[in-house]
Amino acid sequence: MSDAPRIAPRLLFWGTAITQLVGWGCLFTPFQLMVAPMEAELGWSRVLISGAFTCGLLISGLVAVPAGRWQDRHGPRSMMTGGALLGAALLVCWSFVSHPVAFVAIWVLLGAAHATCLWGPAMAVVVAEARDVTRSITAITLITGFTGTIFIPLVEALIGLFGWRDALLVLAVIQTGSAVLTGYMLRHAGPPKRLAESAPTVSLLRRLRDPVFLGLAFCFAAHAFIGTGLGAHLVLLLRERGWPEATVLLLAAAHGPGQVAARLVLFTLGRGVAMRHVGRFALLLLPIGMALFALAPNNLALTIAFIIAWAVADGLLTILRAAGVAEIMGRDGFGATSGALSAFAVLPRTAAPLALALVWDAAGGYGPVPWLLLAIALFAMTSFYAASRPRSPHHIPLR
Repeated sequence: MSDAPRIAPRLLFWGTAITQLVGWGCLFTPFQLMVAPMEAELGWSRVLISGAFTCGLLISGLVAVPAGRWQDRHGPRSMMTGGALLGAALLVCWSFVSHPVAFVAIWVLLGAAHATCLWGPAMAVVVAEARDVTRSITAITLITGFTGTIFIPLVEALIGLFGWRDALLVLAVIQTGSAVLTGYMLRHAGPPKRLAESAPTVSLLRRLRDPVFLGLAFCFAAHAFIGTGLGAHLVLLLRERGWPEATVLLLAAAHGPGQVAARLVLFTLGRGVAMRHVGRFALLLLPIGMALFALAPNNLALTIAFIIAWAVADGLLTILRAAGVAEIMGRDGFGATSGALSAFAVLPRTAAPLALALVWDAAGGYGPVPWLLLAIALFAMTSFYAASRPRSPHHIPLR
C-alpha cells in the first residue's frame, strides 16, 4: 500500500480538531453543569447521578479494545460516524429522562459512544494518516484545549435560557452536525494496513515486568483520576466556596486557555525538546497547583494560580501520553504498551467522579477533596520521576 495519506492534511487537521472539540463539548462537558438542575428537579442524589457518569466511563474503557480492533479491520468511518450519531441520539434521550435506571442506561450507552468516536479512535486516524504525528497531535490539542472555554459558558447559557432538558436538545443538534463532518472527513479512510503490516511482535509480559512501564502506568492512572474527578466536580467545588457564579464559570473555563498556552509553547519549541523533561516539569507543577488549591480555599488569587498550574500540567501530560511513552520506552512494542497503559487507567478514571461524590457526601462538603488530589498528584510525580530516570540501552529513544 502507498504511504500517501488518504485524507487531505487540512481536512484531517480541521476535521479532527472540530469534531473532537464538539464531541467532548457535547458528550462530556455538560455533565457537571447538569448535576445541580437535575438534583433540583428530580430529587436524585449527587452520588446516584455521579454513579451513572462513572458507569459510562467504565464502559468507555471496556469498549475501547473491541472498538480499536474493529477500526483496524474495517476502517474508522462507519464506527466513528455511528458513534457520533449515537451520542446525539442519547442526548435527546437524556433530555426526556425521568427514572434513575433509564439515566444509568443512557450513560452506559454514552460510554460506548465515547469509545467509538472520541479521542482514541481519532488519534488512531491521525497516526495512520499524518506525516508528522507528534506535531499533528499537538496542533489538534491546541484547538481542543478550548473545549471547556467554549462549552462551559455555552451550556450554562442554554440551561439559563431553555432549562436543562431543552439545552440537551440543542447540544444534540450540534453533535449531529459533528457526526456529519466526521463521515465526510473519513469518506476515503480505510483500515490502517500500513501500521498493521509494520507493527513489531510485542511481548506484553516483558513490559509488565518492567519498572519503567509500571512507573508510567501509575503516573497516567493518577493523572486520569485527577482529570476525570475535576472534570465532573470542579464547577461544583468552586461554587461551594461561595464566589459569584460568573467567577466560578470564568475560573472553570480558564482551564482551556491554560492548556492551549502550554501546548503552543511546546509546539513552538519543536522536536528539540526531550519529552521526559517536559513530563518532569508537568509532574512537578501538578502537586504545586493542588497544594495551592488545598491550602487557601477562600483565596481567589491562589485559586487562579491553581487553575493555571493544573491547566498547564494537564495540557502537557496529554502530549506526554502520546509522545513521551515512545521516547522513554522505545517504539518496539509501542501499540501493546500504549494499550496496557490505557487499561491501567480505566478504573481510576471511572472511579474518580463517584469517589469524589462519596467524599463530598461523607464530609458534608468538598473540604477534603483538594487534599486527596494533592496526595494523588504527589504519587503521580514520584512514579514518573522514577520511570524517567536514564535506563539501560533496551529503552530505545524516539526517532
